Amino acid sequence: MSDGYKNIGKIPELRKRILFTFGMLVVYRLGAHIPTPGINGDALAAFFAQMQGTILGLFDMFSGGALERLSIFALGIMPYISSSIIFQLLTVVVPYLHKLSKEGEMGRKKITQYTRYGTVALSIIQGIGISFGLEKMTGPAGELVVPHPGWSFRIMAVITLTAGTAFIMWLGEQITERGIGNGISLIIFAGIVVMMPSAAVNTLKLVRTGEFPVLLVLVLIAMMVAVVGFIIFMERGQRKIPVQYAKRVVGRKVFGGQSTHLPLKVNSAGVIPAIFASSIIMFPATIAQFSTIPFMQTVAGAMTPGNWPHEILYIGFIVFFCYFYTAVTFNPTDVADNMKKYGGYIPGIRPGAKTAEYIDRILTRITFGGAVYLAIVCVLPTILVSQMNVPFYFGGTSLLIVVGVALDTVAQIESHLLQRNYEGFMGKARIKGRR
Repeated sequence: MSDGYKNIGKIPELRKRILFTFGMLVVYRLGAHIPTPGINGDALAAFFAQMQGTILGLFDMFSGGALERLSIFALGIMPYISSSIIFQLLTVVVPYLHKLSKEGEMGRKKITQYTRYGTVALSIIQGIGISFGLEKMTGPAGELVVPHPGWSFRIMAVITLTAGTAFIMWLGEQITERGIGNGISLIIFAGIVVMMPSAAVNTLKLVRTGEFPVLLVLVLIAMMVAVVGFIIFMERGQRKIPVQYAKRVVGRKVFGGQSTHLPLKVNSAGVIPAIFASSIIMFPATIAQFSTIPFMQTVAGAMTPGNWPHEILYIGFIVFFCYFYTAVTFNPTDVADNMKKYGGYIPGIRPGAKTAEYIDRILTRITFGGAVYLAIVCVLPTILVSQMNVPFYFGGTSLLIVVGVALDTVAQIESHLLQRNYEGFMGKARIKGRR
């Protein structure tokens, strides 16, 4: 493995991509510490100290602590993800967008442009809701979080938060294009990872004072290790469909005739369903959390991780997005047509429509297994930890994102090394990508 790391420095393009990615993530973390104008930081920090374990704690985790400080990046990348969900759903329903999705690169660029507009609109809506909520918030001693409320503060807050989200969106796109890995996923990854050291330090302090039992810490660590191992095992799981290619004679040469397989991932959607489901739940719950209306407060409380309404909705969204995202990214008909075009067939299955039906049937079955696996990983640790009264938010969702994004990024680095005849991280073993 050490040779694999040494080989990274021997490839100028890969080295530049990795350094660029680190640089963009540093910029993101610096921005997460720039406060929004007009906020009493001490009162806001005291308020969030009372909100540990709520939906605000979950949202703060995804923003890397930016919400707790109400920095310019407080909204995080979630408005962009919500906008992406909306337009992917509209692509299936609206004929114009469906036509654009079939027009190749130009069509995708147009849909991406609409997604950006949607991100700005959602950021404005969230910014307005948060600014009104902040004006009504007070610290434990009654001090105002917003010392000078009014439309001047609201307009400034909306512009600042919307601009911050737009900048994060641009950072993510730059990382995807000029760096290594998926930029949006890496930004979420960085936001989660950066919270882990402080959570560990706070837990150790509670252990020293006797407020948190040592045995419970060991159980929590064992649970995290078990969840990580389970995630890696399932993410590398595949269903291999045997494919046979018929021999073709072109002039004096014979082509084909080899046997291969079509790998179908058990979880072909990756971490996307978990991110999408979290985004859908957090969008209305965050607005409700900042509202003083009793009904909205009840909704916000019900949407707190560990409560049954939140977990039931979360499981439903995960299952839905597993099937939806798999259907969007993998078309069995196209795969069957390409196999038929090049003389490939599945033994015992007629080429063409029958092959597409066979692949679709298998994909539906294994996607159900992948959806169940995601639901277990995302929900069960959250419920268990909520019963343990852990002093920070920890759930399978965060571990799933961290492990999944790490596997994706390492797989991309591995592919760059192998393309230039360098040995990968694991020697002769290969790190399988998710998709």
